[in-house]
Amino acid sequence: MFILMNEQHNPWFNAAVQQLHDPQNQRVWSLIVSLFGDLAQAQGAQISGSALTRIITPMGIKPEAIRVALHRLRKDGWIESERAGRASVHFLTQYGRSQSAAVTPRIYGRTGAAPDDWRLLIAEDGSGQATLDDVLLLPGYIAVNRTTALGHGPTPQSLDDLLVAEVSSMSVPSWLKTRLFPDHLRAACTALHHDLAQISVPPAGLSPVQAGTLRTLIVHRWRRVVLRHPDLPSGFHPSDWHGEPCRTLVLSLLDKLPRPDPTSLDTLPG
Repeated sequence: MFILMNEQHNPWFNAAVQQLHDPQNQRVWSLIVSLFGDLAQAQGAQISGSALTRIITPMGIKPEAIRVALHRLRKDGWIESERAGRASVHFLTQYGRSQSAAVTPRIYGRTGAAPDDWRLLIAEDGSGQATLDDVLLLPGYIAVNRTTALGHGPTPQSLDDLLVAEVSSMSVPSWLKTRLFPDHLRAACTALHHDLAQISVPPAGLSPVQAGTLRTLIVHRWRRVVLRHPDLPSGFHPSDWHGEPCRTLVLSLLDKLPRPDPTSLDTLPG
């Protein structure tokens, strides 16, 4: 594994990486999206190939896998790469920045949104399904079942073939809570909450690359939780949902691991 000796022999860092490592859900391209969204989202920000490797390889990912993931992200329009002398630098495209900016408030928000302008959309079975499917592509809407969607925000256009009910309050049965927060999502949130709770206060002296590694792991796992459900008030949450306590731990740890400037990631530890 490619890790500089100074960065390798830090017991706290190694233990924290091991605690946050999630090998079951480690798509390298998705991890890189989380990394750039956190460390280099601003226009003009870039990360060198060597810094990217030093951030990611402590997670048990080989350089070959990083190169394959970068190729996919370039093909999908997320990342651009350029030569800088004998090295390469990578940066988000305009599309990549806009996509990252769109989800930044949900990832880093100190409190979950609790909208009260709810809308229930119902399609006739076999009719209006295409319209409902289009609505479900919009942020803020989620499927209740095959013919019903729940959402908030501006009213979508062209809903003539749907029953639309504006709702200011509602009773939320347990089956709907379970459907909105399925078993796998609750398990992922519970696991992240447990892992974050095991990590002590970061010690002084972590390198910018080590801070980048830990921030990437935290943001990536939290992103996979918080972006997989809509912003819903606590009345919609199952009793075993750890979303808000998890949010508190995520942001507390990120506060203790200040975001390194991308230019500092190429500074080798002494």
